[in-house]
Amino acid sequence: MATFFFRAVATDGKLRTGSLTAENDKTVTRELRKQGLTPIYVGLDQKKPFELKLPAMGRGRRRDVLFFTQELSTLLNAGVPIDRALTITSEITERPQFRFIIVDILRVLKGGKSLADSLGVHPEYFSDLFVNMVRAGEASGSLAAVFERLSEFERSRDELRSYIISSMIYPSLLATVGIGSIFVLLNFVVPRFAAVFEDSRMKIPVPTMIMLEASKIVQAYWWMAAGAVLVTALIFRTYIRTAVGRLWWDSLRLRIPLLGDALRKAETARFARAMATLVGNSVPLVQSIGISAAILNNRKIAGALGEVAQGVKRGEGIATPIRKAAVFPPLAAHLLTVGEETGRLDQMFARMAEIYETDTRAAVKRFTALFEPLVILVMGIMVGALILSMLLAITSINEVAV
Repeated sequence: MATFFFRAVATDGKLRTGSLTAENDKTVTRELRKQGLTPIYVGLDQKKPFELKLPAMGRGRRRDVLFFTQELSTLLNAGVPIDRALTITSEITERPQFRFIIVDILRVLKGGKSLADSLGVHPEYFSDLFVNMVRAGEASGSLAAVFERLSEFERSRDELRSYIISSMIYPSLLATVGIGSIFVLLNFVVPRFAAVFEDSRMKIPVPTMIMLEASKIVQAYWWMAAGAVLVTALIFRTYIRTAVGRLWWDSLRLRIPLLGDALRKAETARFARAMATLVGNSVPLVQSIGISAAILNNRKIAGALGEVAQGVKRGEGIATPIRKAAVFPPLAAHLLTVGEETGRLDQMFARMAEIYETDTRAAVKRFTALFEPLVILVMGIMVGALILSMLLAITSINEVAV
């Protein structure tokens, strides 16, 4: 038997804390449910009620939203009422932080708010796109279908992001290992090798001299260089968090050969997927553009969508303003023109998303296919130059000995 501490939410929405003695945490959980409480935390460690912190923005939070969307989609399509579906989802989630969020959503819902408004209480998890989609689903009575669309949207976005990140891991690792190897050679290996020449009056080959001087500089000033890099990185990071800095950085990235093409296609796919989800659920076109722009990572492209929304308001449709904005690939405007002519704009946005998600993978693959051998070549030349300098010095020593 052990003492377990718990935090739970009562039916009135208030937080309850305390402790129970039981054989395991599952027994405590069952006992709390019998008392009409929804467990948030059960464990051997006592935690303060407000010690629970929301996770930082990142992969964990996106995974939570994806899990939430998929589970609700499954349960609602099976005919489970929304309050019961939320309760079940809170019980099966493995992350205590997100369980707290779901329980709070349920509390607000039972307090008389709509599901959309309940989700809007936690904007750090649920975007305007998510909330507006749910609001449209509640208004049209098709909440199950909306969550199915949202599930597909979140899954597609997560898969594309995961593919891009995983594709960049190996090249980044290569560059890191290469730089580390050069540092070790210059800071530890070359100084020991240089000791051979200290008492010798022999003429040192020019490549070897350059290598020895580079080694001395690294030994003497590596900490200054590291500090300078760190300070520069902090200043750069602070700058790109400003509106002007972010716009400059996003514009610059779009002009980088190969990488810029991949980023543009990724943003096009993200925009098209969001628009397909929103327009398909009867969210007004201008409002859909504004919501979709808010979820884009590139401020340059997102800013251009403001003019697109204005063009739609003027009655120009969406294809013409998209073409004028010139921030998406040319094919996008042609696809949307067809969508407007056929009256199937939502389907054309969905098709556009599929095309550019595939193109993004191909563009990322092309970039990594060039970047990987380029990193290997540069690092190979640098390490090879160091080794060649050592061999030249050894050859010189042998010639003097003869």
